[in-house]
Amino acid sequence: MNVAFAAGGTGGHINPALAIADKLKEVFPDTNILFIGSPDGLEAKLVKKAGYDFASVKMAGIQRKLTPHNIKLNIQAVHYYLSAGKRIKKIFSDFSPDLVIGTGGYVTGTVLKTAIKCGIKTALHESNSLPGVSVKMLAPKADLVMLGTEDAKKHLGECKKCVVTGNPLRNNIPIEEKSAARKRLGLPDCLTILSAGGSQGASRLNEAVVQLLAYEQKKGNINHIHGYGKHGRDTFMQSLEDNGVDAGNPHFIIKEYIDNMYTCMCASDLIITRAGAMTLTEIMAIGRASVLIPYPYAAENHQYYNALTLQNANAGRIIDDKELTGSVLIDTVNRLADDPELLRLMGENAAKLSKHDAAGIILREITELMGIK
Repeated sequence: MNVAFAAGGTGGHINPALAIADKLKEVFPDTNILFIGSPDGLEAKLVKKAGYDFASVKMAGIQRKLTPHNIKLNIQAVHYYLSAGKRIKKIFSDFSPDLVIGTGGYVTGTVLKTAIKCGIKTALHESNSLPGVSVKMLAPKADLVMLGTEDAKKHLGECKKCVVTGNPLRNNIPIEEKSAARKRLGLPDCLTILSAGGSQGASRLNEAVVQLLAYEQKKGNINHIHGYGKHGRDTFMQSLEDNGVDAGNPHFIIKEYIDNMYTCMCASDLIITRAGAMTLTEIMAIGRASVLIPYPYAAENHQYYNALTLQNANAGRIIDDKELTGSVLIDTVNRLADDPELLRLMGENAAKLSKHDAAGIILREITELMGIK
């Protein structure tokens, strides 16, 4: 079987595609896999690193804010779109896919539209609680639509081909007991908070966390692990010093990039982060309470809807980015930290949202679609 994937733009689109590809190769080793994406996008780097073949198609998104520079970018994007169809047909002609799977990003819409016109079977996977434009547009025509959350169904109307599979992770999360994970990190066995804004960092989150760390230092007996990201490289440590926070405090682990994230998540009672779909998938898989600050510039504000899925299940609390301050974060954390039973319940509720074998569920849906036994 030949399977082509269209995925691009962000890890939230690309990593589910890689996880599905990994599962296909694990169960059906003779499957030929090809990824289609932008040569300048994150997908080119991640796909090649994963060892899969990659075919490039020049694509770009439309800029909503119309400045002279963005108008030029939009003209270029339209040019890419008009020439992409011919390039994609050539890729299909060379690869002869039996199935094309789209997981989001600018490239997905054009690749799947072309596949549908060519009579090739198509499947979509949407990781976010608010489906993207491509998924909304293609859902009525695709042969299979797979969703990361139940909430995503609400935005697709009558979608008879929709099935909730959860979001697949490339690697199983090694679940550890909190106390064992804390011991491995060299932290005392007490209330533990993990915060991070992603590998790039988030300036507003970093600023609020400095105030939270200063508060926790005075209160004592609270562990805090924080990843400030590369954009905080020049400012975060100085801000700690300015606020009297001892970065060497034995209760604190402060790093630019957290390279043992699963251990840190397992050690935590509460996680403070953005609301990307795959981050929330990991939080649900481990079963932890969360304070979520959705990235306000995400397409169609989809991170807010991701966070809302957890808040509505009493598994998380949302703070709007524009309302985030040190005092707001301290107050939110305090109310949760002072109620261990609530933290435990929120963690249990998060775990109930998890689909632990999402990749396996997706594989079963694919094999049924393709008539494979």
